[in-house]
Amino acid sequence: MIRVLVVDDSAVVRKVLSDELSKAPDIEVVDTAVDPYVAREKIMRLRPDVLTLDIEMPRMDGLEFLSKLMAAHPIPVVIVSSLTPRNSEMAMKALALGAVEVLCKPGSQFSAPDVGRDVVRAVRSAAGATVRKIQTPLATQVAKKAPLTGASAYTSGQHLFAIGSSTGGPRAVEALLTALPADAPGTIIVQHMPADFTKPFAERLDSVCAMEVREASEGDFVVPGRAFVAPGGKHLLVEKSGARYVLRLKDGPPVHYQKPAVDPTFQSIARVAGPHTVATILTGMGADGARGLLALREAGARTFAEDESTCIVFGMPREALKLGAAERAVPLPQMAATMLEALERLRTRAA
Repeated sequence: MIRVLVVDDSAVVRKVLSDELSKAPDIEVVDTAVDPYVAREKIMRLRPDVLTLDIEMPRMDGLEFLSKLMAAHPIPVVIVSSLTPRNSEMAMKALALGAVEVLCKPGSQFSAPDVGRDVVRAVRSAAGATVRKIQTPLATQVAKKAPLTGASAYTSGQHLFAIGSSTGGPRAVEALLTALPADAPGTIIVQHMPADFTKPFAERLDSVCAMEVREASEGDFVVPGRAFVAPGGKHLLVEKSGARYVLRLKDGPPVHYQKPAVDPTFQSIARVAGPHTVATILTGMGADGARGLLALREAGARTFAEDESTCIVFGMPREALKLGAAERAVPLPQMAATMLEALERLRTRAA
């Protein structure tokens, strides 16, 4: 049984979240808290497995509380935030501080059943997460690191990097991208994340990475030195337009309960750029990305999965390795160098 503490200053939100979570047979809402001070006492007394946390609350905001919590008493945290530009930006900071998921608050543009389905999935995912003490936000750490330097031939527009991730992914993607040079190949990122949060996520990455990072738009051309984040609520496909790669946004049903999902993106890349692609599956729950990564490997791509030792949740990488879709597991700190080395081998093979 997964024991959950719901922390939100809104009585309506506390009730909606508690009611929806309580419908799941494997989840027990042990209590609720109106603010971080009440939450702190209940965490110590009740020892919940997962916390759902609002950002804007009286007496102490969610970011300050999360920072203190992850430094002293790490626990898997799911952020439940209103859809405002300010809250979206703060939600990205919360992920950098160690939160494992971010969800839209009921009453935004989503109904209670929508939120209920997502919060149950997020809590289950968070319950299996490995969380560690975090002394400083990731951006503070990576800002001091010089990006890798390498051959100027990275600027060839023929090659692509592809990255898929879910739970714990924002920090993992940030760690990987900040280790890539400014002239890295065009990079496609699919991170399971709701609509209205992917744009702030891309903006945050852009602020700390040597590469340019933006949320993908219909018709964007993939060029070296630029990374694209799949927008929430759409599937992202890569097509060929002459000698260039172009991005297409598609509606359609969720895949593996996700939109964007990794599989459709990876499968589209396999069709148009398989032998020219280096791809990886990072931390996340479930099996999304495994079949897409296999399609890429079968099309001639170099493929990797994050090693269990550095994953927040080993689900997606485990499935990719089990299927034979990934050549091998690679710890996150070595992933950028591994992908750049694989790129050089692809270029040599094509020469």
